[in-house]
Amino acid sequence: MSKYKEIKGFKVQTLASDTAASVASTGTWASGGALNTARRRLVGSGIQTAAIAAAGYSTTTLALTESYNGSSWTEVADLNTTRDSGGMSGLAPYTATIYFGGGNPNTANAETWNGSSWTEVADLNTARNLAAGMGASNTAALAAGGESPPVTASVEKYDGSSWTEVGDLNTARAFAAGTGSNTAAIVFGGEPPFLANAEQWNGSAWTEVADLNTGRTGLGGSGAT
Repeated sequence: MSKYKEIKGFKVQTLASDTAASVASTGTWASGGALNTARRRLVGSGIQTAAIAAAGYSTTTLALTESYNGSSWTEVADLNTTRDSGGMSGLAPYTATIYFGGGNPNTANAETWNGSSWTEVADLNTARNLAAGMGASNTAALAAGGESPPVTASVEKYDGSSWTEVGDLNTARAFAAGTGSNTAAIVFGGEPPFLANAEQWNGSAWTEVADLNTGRTGLGGSGAT
């Protein structure tokens, strides 16, 4: 019979905690393929090698949509409504997402993407732009804050057929970042003024959590919950 000391293998170092709090703290940034159309105030969803970017503003407001395959961007079907500064379910696959709200002019319009075309679905209850968008599919999304005007704390949840007003943010804001699903999300930053405040969503209510180190607006965010 084998003895433990003969089969236990080699000694490895053990630590009380992970030395890297996240992949982001140990990773590096690298350039990828450029969009076909330079723009700002666009939104997107998907993963690093399979993503979609929609709408935005260049020299004019755009309906353009581009998909990414890990190396290059390809123009695909346009949104039905031209706009910028809308929200999107950021965790959704690049073949099943939803774009909602937006500006120029302010709109409540929402559209779902099936991988080849956009379809208009139920409107938001409150027209807004600069809202933080969250969600994991084109049937499960969250729109938080934004400018209606004025800047609002209103939050709406999409279930695949309609938008329902749910618990408001504690701090009204626009131009914030958001990430997560419609039952486990976080919103942070935004304006006015430059906010460091962050709030976490548990599916029914928002709770203030640790602030960003630097208050800012117009930022981006990513994460699974």
